[in-house]
Amino acid sequence: MSASLELGDIFRAAGPAWRSAHAGRLPLQQLKVMSAIEHCRTAALGGHVAACGDCGHWRIAYNSCRNRHCPRCQGNAARTWLAEREADLLPVGYFHVVFTLPARIADIALQNKAVLYALLFQAASETMMTIAADPRHLGARIGITAVLHSWGSALTHHPHVHMIVPGGGLSPDGQRWISSRPAFLLPVRVLGKLFRRLFLTRLLALFDADRLVFRGQLAPLADRRTFLRYLAP
Repeated sequence: MSASLELGDIFRAAGPAWRSAHAGRLPLQQLKVMSAIEHCRTAALGGHVAACGDCGHWRIAYNSCRNRHCPRCQGNAARTWLAEREADLLPVGYFHVVFTLPARIADIALQNKAVLYALLFQAASETMMTIAADPRHLGARIGITAVLHSWGSALTHHPHVHMIVPGGGLSPDGQRWISSRPAFLLPVRVLGKLFRRLFLTRLLALFDADRLVFRGQLAPLADRRTFLRYLAP
């Protein structure tokens, strides 16, 4: 039986041609990550020989890259993280909530990852906390576990945040638990409206603070009027 295909196998097979096709457009950090994953547990990183003193059997164990993006190196860390999150769970029902960015905004985020991903987290969490605290809805202080996904199932850039939210929260005075309605947490349209306003308002503030960069096809967006027209839809 052949071994399963791993990310390193894909990078080793297609990486050189892909980097050549995108030469000059890839950040140094991405190139370093690709190189680490390609060389992980290969002769390029060195290794050692493990041998049995009884039967004489031996094998070569190559070193790991230890890069935090490498799936081979982060398996144990992922399992530990999951176990810690499971320990945080309350004995209540949970809801899965997703906040995503439209393609036009995702294109900007691709060139401004740190700033826009942070804004996505901030706007999404503030939206959930604000609407949940509203007495017209839940009227409670909720907790959230949020994880960023920067690509979708089609393996294209598609930044979105997955949230796991308990079905209820603490009362404003912190003295009692307020449960959500069965199978319903918060109104989607209300969440969407506030999230859109928070995100776009702060995105424009980032633009005015000169914290966004625009390269290639997005270069015209450096003009404020063009930027506003781009965001209008």
